Amino acid sequence: MNSIVINIGNSNVRFGLFNEDNCDISWVINTKPYRTADELYVQMLMLYQTYKIIPKEIDKVIIGSVVPQLTKVMSSAIKKIHGILPVVVDRNTPSGVQAKSKQMGTDIYANLVAAHNLYHNKKKIVLDFGTALTASCIAENGETLGVIIAPGIVTALNSLISQTAQLPDIELKKPKSVLGLDTVTCMQSGMVYGFLGMVEGFIDRINDEVKDECFVVATGGVSHIYKPLTDKIHIMDRLHTLKGLYFLGKGIE
Repeated sequence: MNSIVINIGNSNVRFGLFNEDNCDISWVINTKPYRTADELYVQMLMLYQTYKIIPKEIDKVIIGSVVPQLTKVMSSAIKKIHGILPVVVDRNTPSGVQAKSKQMGTDIYANLVAAHNLYHNKKKIVLDFGTALTASCIAENGETLGVIIAPGIVTALNSLISQTAQLPDIELKKPKSVLGLDTVTCMQSGMVYGFLGMVEGFIDRINDEVKDECFVVATGGVSHIYKPLTDKIHIMDRLHTLKGLYFLGKGIE
């Protein structure tokens, strides 16, 4: 069975083409500005052509979203392209994970579902480096142990730049040294090592609280910057949230 899985986030919309449980192709578009169903229809068809995806060969489309106004627009575009209604999943979709909160976002729930399905017999922490930086912890039996939400790295950087008169826009990457002598390097060090310290602190404190050494998965847009800088993150998987949405929707007709 071929499925398209769509994760609608606050900054980006990520698409994945799944052949059974394997994600063969993935691509990303910007969430903002919000598009009409017709605009999405045209853009998606162009991307399908680029990746040689034939709409009639897609059996199911699964959507998870934290942007309600885009969910309806995306569903309309999907109906127009594929002739089927998408399966929309959220924290109320049954799984082996106990959400334990009516306020849990679909992305966090999907992250926990993916961790529960992919990494067995140990407690897990999922770090999502998105618009918000989240750390979610799940027990071996699927019980949600808790979540931390902090400002995202790019969100914090954009706020810093917009609120200061002389700080420039910078590329977010590891600087050559921790102590910088020019503005760009100083800012890069603050954003990379400052948030790295926060992430490592989250992991240590969660491990202390659950009295275990959790398996740590990193996902989200800038997770690739932080994974090489610490041995506390065990694996980096940009498709982790998509996989969780897939697991949520695969059994729904």
